[in-house]
Amino acid sequence: MLKSITLIGLGGAIGSILRFVLTTKIEGRFQPTSFPYGTLFINITGCFAIGLIYALSTKVNIAPEWRGFLATGICGGYTTFSAFSYQNIKLMEEGHLSQAFIYISVSVLVGLLATFIPILAIQKLS
Repeated sequence: MLKSITLIGLGGAIGSILRFVLTTKIEGRFQPTSFPYGTLFINITGCFAIGLIYALSTKVNIAPEWRGFLATGICGGYTTFSAFSYQNIKLMEEGHLSQAFIYISVSVLVGLLATFIPILAIQKLS
């Protein structure tokens, strides 16, 4: 268990650093703009990476702790959107279309609300 936790933590650090460096470089190229090109790039490439990791892990024997390092650690530090995307693909593959639709809808709508509510509350306090 300690080995898995250590590998996931190390992967998370690597993914977070990659996200910061790439987002900074990409958004620097598109200034001035308010569109989040860097985040869009991170989300799309993170989805591709986690898909590749899980597809390869079904063909190549990757130890669970190393799959955790790559998927949960690096991809999780890089973007959690990749996990969200993969989980929805799995729900759809398993025929749970309504659950996937609910997960997508609730995640996006409630996520936006959960972000907006404290912003609004703090603005009202000011």
